[in-house]
Amino acid sequence: MGPLNGFRIIEIAGIGPTQFCGMLLADMGARVIRVAGPHDHDPNIAMPSKYNLMNRSRPTITVDLKSDEGVELVLRLCDDADALFEGFRPGVMERLGLGPDKCMARNERLVYGRMTGWGQDGPLAESVGHDANYIALAGALGSIGDKDRPPPLPLNLIGDFGGGALYLALGMLAAMLETGRSGKGQVVDAAMVDGVASLMTLFYGLLAGKQWIDKRESNLLDSGAPFARCYETSDGEFVAVCALEQRFYLELLNALGIEEIDPADQYDVAKWDEHKSIFMKAFASKTRDEWRELLEGTDACVTPVLKMTEAPEHPHNVARNNFVTIDGIQQPAPAPRFSRTQSGIQRAPAESDTREVLQDWGISDSELRKLKI
Repeated sequence: MGPLNGFRIIEIAGIGPTQFCGMLLADMGARVIRVAGPHDHDPNIAMPSKYNLMNRSRPTITVDLKSDEGVELVLRLCDDADALFEGFRPGVMERLGLGPDKCMARNERLVYGRMTGWGQDGPLAESVGHDANYIALAGALGSIGDKDRPPPLPLNLIGDFGGGALYLALGMLAAMLETGRSGKGQVVDAAMVDGVASLMTLFYGLLAGKQWIDKRESNLLDSGAPFARCYETSDGEFVAVCALEQRFYLELLNALGIEEIDPADQYDVAKWDEHKSIFMKAFASKTRDEWRELLEGTDACVTPVLKMTEAPEHPHNVARNNFVTIDGIQQPAPAPRFSRTQSGIQRAPAESDTREVLQDWGISDSELRKLKI
């Protein structure tokens, strides 16, 4: 049933962060209705709806938000909802007649979540952008990658999903908890640039304390350290090494048979380049799976770098049921886990009958006729 069982949430359909946020809330048991326009789709991703996994666990209804009937329907849904969230640029929902003031006038307990890249105000609020733009401006992108190459785009995990969807979900849940005490709703302004800046808190602290060099591949956690980075193996694959503590570093040196490095020099930055060369030569002597057989599960802190096609078959992921198969499609399982009110995938992503979904929400036949549905 999930810990959010009993909560009703309206998702104004979008792509990326709002879509992922809707999946998280629905997987945790909230009754989410995804409201999509007649022509809503991602022009960059053409695939059958069953593969659009971020639309799982909740139904989608088709509503023309540019029509009076469509606007009235969303307002009617707000009467019985705990929250609504949207991902349009600032002002769009207001122009549609579905801004916070209109929706919250129907239900003073409503939490209204807003997801944008730049926020509801500020010099760039009206500007377009995507994940790479937001993480660049927050200082995250410039801190990732090799020092002598352009920063790589780290998928869209940091901006869209980390700084965006997760902060939107966290903010909405916090606001709903507060509503339970005050009886009043509020607006949650979740901007990806804000969320990514927040994710960078540790590193800004290190920078202020002069424990971080503002240059890529020069620090403990950005592949600068020889004991915290990836190495290529003899078969062209890779292993990830993260032996930060000295006792784990000793285990790593012993496992690799490296005697020319003094363990006391682990944090001597002047020797890091020399040590990297020694580690590179050592890891290049075996295949990735040979190193896995030798080191996985030991205190050397070495793991194979798996491809997406390999990860679901790893014994640990299998034992944890980290991937599940729904309607023949393998996909990540819901997270996090709860001891009593377990999350679960409520349904596969698919279009639903709008009338049936609305009736299930509690809208009567007479109301549906009035709304011309």
